[in-house]
Amino acid sequence: MANPVLMPKQGITVESCILTKWNVKVGDKVKKGDVLFSFETDKSSIDFVSETDGEVLATFFNEGDEVPVLTNVMVIGEHGEDASAFAPGGASAEPAAAEISAPAESAPAAAPAAKVIPADIKATPVTMPKSGITVESCILTKWNVKVGDVVKKGDALYSYETDKSSFDAESEVDGEVLALFWNEGDEVPVGENVLAIGEHGVDASCFAPGGAVAPAAEEVKTTAAQTSAPVQTATASSAPVSDNGRIFVSPRAKHLAEKLGVDLRTAVPTGPKGRIIEKDVREASVNPREIAAPAAESVSSPAKSAAETADVRSYKDEKMSNIRKVIAKNMVASLSTMAQLTHNISFDCTNITALRKYLKDNAEKLKLPNITVNNIIVFAVSRVILKHRDLNANLINGDTMRYFDHVNVGIATDTPRGLLVPTLFGADLMSLSEIAVKSKKLSQDAIDGKLSPDLLSGGSFTVSNVGTMGIESFTPVVNPPQTGILGVNTLETRIKLGARGEIIPYTAMNLSLSYDHRALDGAPASRFLKELKDYLENFSFNLLADAKAI
Repeated sequence: MANPVLMPKQGITVESCILTKWNVKVGDKVKKGDVLFSFETDKSSIDFVSETDGEVLATFFNEGDEVPVLTNVMVIGEHGEDASAFAPGGASAEPAAAEISAPAESAPAAAPAAKVIPADIKATPVTMPKSGITVESCILTKWNVKVGDVVKKGDALYSYETDKSSFDAESEVDGEVLALFWNEGDEVPVGENVLAIGEHGVDASCFAPGGAVAPAAEEVKTTAAQTSAPVQTATASSAPVSDNGRIFVSPRAKHLAEKLGVDLRTAVPTGPKGRIIEKDVREASVNPREIAAPAAESVSSPAKSAAETADVRSYKDEKMSNIRKVIAKNMVASLSTMAQLTHNISFDCTNITALRKYLKDNAEKLKLPNITVNNIIVFAVSRVILKHRDLNANLINGDTMRYFDHVNVGIATDTPRGLLVPTLFGADLMSLSEIAVKSKKLSQDAIDGKLSPDLLSGGSFTVSNVGTMGIESFTPVVNPPQTGILGVNTLETRIKLGARGEIIPYTAMNLSLSYDHRALDGAPASRFLKELKDYLENFSFNLLADAKAI
């Protein structure tokens, strides 16, 4: 009788484990007490021991896969038994695709042992670099070479992006591109081989990574662009079929479709050679596409308007970018885990607008960079916030306050790939000119995708300026684990009464402070805003009194 082997639950908070090593393969005979596989949690590594005798009938995951606890990892039983019914819906390893009429195959065997690399092979693998301390994988966004190309040291081989920035990988050797191991759009673990370069005719298959989800290019003339999957649209044709009308689908996808009651004709295939794979079935279960109806016989009818002839229900689905998904995750986490509150205050900008005009008019004589209103705000924040340590802080794990000795200001920046927040470290130690120069460089590097990921963390407070777009007031969202963020709004003309009752126009600006009410209360948050207002309204005097000055 076949018995499934489940990933055990190692602790109350553990929800998944990493399968680090297989000690058996399909077909092996095992006895009670034999070590079947090794796995690890975030705290320890463990060997899993068999509790039964029998033959290994199926394995459902590969080494390196993250397996949810209490999910079937493998099956042990008698020779010849069918173990396909135990295949988990969330198993990450996809078996070879099969036609829908074919019987379900057993799950794939464990990944084969690493290939031996000949010592004298005249080829060099190119690995995915580690771009930042916390980066574990990167998205391969574009191939700049194909198999058969001759490259030189310094040539751009491919482009890739992390969750925060994008880069070009340059060749460090001369030679011919022998193999490409991934497709555009693939998520590649750092340190994995991406391609191989060497002498013409060398077999580079020994460098193929075990975790690669796409095979190396089959022909020299086949480019990476030709192998990438097309954008899915609601008006796409039905799933690819063979000459006899059968739909091509992987066994696991077929099993899941039967389980969920999904019509495979409503799935958009994204697997190799147009096969339907498991994730396509999951997508179809929540967002099925319309099955094309047979063409009706044409009949004469009056001319139709554009609205009547156009496919007004057509649309296009596009996957969110990696950066957009990270932003979404952070925003949801911020609003769902913090007790956020926003205070607003306005101040008279007469002083700073006059000073900025003077500095701009005399920039060449004073040898000053272009100083913006936002630079002045950041300068003021870096001086005032040191007296309000609960705002110049991070709240760690909901129960620990990390107070910073200096002010590391996050500069919220709109980039073509989404909102990024590079950090201006030690702003309280900088002059106004230094803040202007370094802030501009940080923002430009973020826009150009050249910013180091290490500069996108470590902030103690954030400033977000949308005033240039005419926004009068908004509710900025705190950037966790920070405890506060200052929203900078547009300049407005207002009026006030003079000493003799006359009407005096003046320029004002509204500031919006969002803060984590778990870290501080409304009174200290209000005091910070009040002191910031006073500092800005007397900016010229405060600037002269500052040791760093301009």
